Amino acid sequence: MKGKQKFFTILVLGLLSAIGPFSIDMYLPGFPAIAAALHTTVPQVALSLSSFFIGISFGQFLYGPLLDRFGRRPPLYAGISLYFLASLWCVFATSVHMLIVLRLFQGLGGCVGMVAARAYVRDIFPVHEIAKIFSLLMLVIAVSPIVAPTSGGYVTAHLGWQYIFVVLTVFSALILALMHFVLPAGRPADKSLSLKPKPIVRSFLAVFKNPQFLTYALTGSIAASGLYAYVSGSAYVFMQLYKVTEQQFGWIFAIIAAGLIASSQVNSLLLRNFESSEIIRVALLCQAITGIILLLGAVFNIWNVYAMIIGIFIFLCCQGFTFPNASALCLAPFSKNAGTASALMGGIQMITGTLSSALVSVLANGTSLPMTAVMGGCSLSAFLILMIGQKKIGYRTELKEVEEKEFVY
Repeated sequence: MKGKQKFFTILVLGLLSAIGPFSIDMYLPGFPAIAAALHTTVPQVALSLSSFFIGISFGQFLYGPLLDRFGRRPPLYAGISLYFLASLWCVFATSVHMLIVLRLFQGLGGCVGMVAARAYVRDIFPVHEIAKIFSLLMLVIAVSPIVAPTSGGYVTAHLGWQYIFVVLTVFSALILALMHFVLPAGRPADKSLSLKPKPIVRSFLAVFKNPQFLTYALTGSIAASGLYAYVSGSAYVFMQLYKVTEQQFGWIFAIIAAGLIASSQVNSLLLRNFESSEIIRVALLCQAITGIILLLGAVFNIWNVYAMIIGIFIFLCCQGFTFPNASALCLAPFSKNAGTASALMGGIQMITGTLSSALVSVLANGTSLPMTAVMGGCSLSAFLILMIGQKKIGYRTELKEVEEKEFVY
């Protein structure tokens, strides 16, 4: 693949991967305006976020088999088209219940981009390069928490909350156009694969039982749950406990997200001399140590706002090394079943992330302890799972070693 074509392909895959995060982050500042316009409360509007999470979590399990059975393009066009229509109808929502249902369909449609993007990476790039490609995708994905809340607040203040969904509609239309003109076909349809429930369940179980997939899917998902815990608890910790303003919190959020982006690009450089399995081991060790230090600081109430920012910045920098390498090592054993493997990996990540976010809320006690405890617990658990898994499958899990191994179930 030539340089220019490769650039635009990675850009489109990044946009597909960012649909979910962008759809979440952009409309968060509009909650009060939506509640006022629809004559309801902010907690009721927040249910539309929950319905979106449900759609984006369980929809991935639907698209995995479809992407393997029909090839990449038909399910991708169908899902993004559903997202486009749901976004358009959100503009005309007249009740919170209508918005909740439409956001569910938005999630069901948009999640195809996340599944298909990972499957495309496995399809069209050499297997020893896919960790670097995932690092490049992080450039696009991690921009969302920097750009989306700010732009969403601006759009809401100057145009009205409905225009948030106008922007999302235009965004999905642009992606559809880029898909048509830029994306290659990917892996063709495989008519030998059945879409009956029993074979689908059997295929998911077969992928899940693969030792390399299981090790890195659980490691990557539980480590990422620390990020979800931060997103869930950071607004309360910084704005309520440390009394920063909305503008200051926006800058804090952006600076920490920038660390995530930067570390993912450093990961690309490290891959020239180190294997993905080596990098993820060191990154998770550092993240676990940082998570424990954050937790101890919260227990003894010794952190000021600057120490908290620095600690979280280091914690999420480690995530920039973990995500691309865990994703690459998860998908490396699969080519025929890359869609199913991608869906299962994404589904596990969304479910564990949702649980960690909920746990922060359940444990809320007016301190930073719930957020830091979940962050520290996730990072330590991920590191221990990695140690156990690597002992079973081998410490050095080189991507090139599994390039030609087709997983058959």
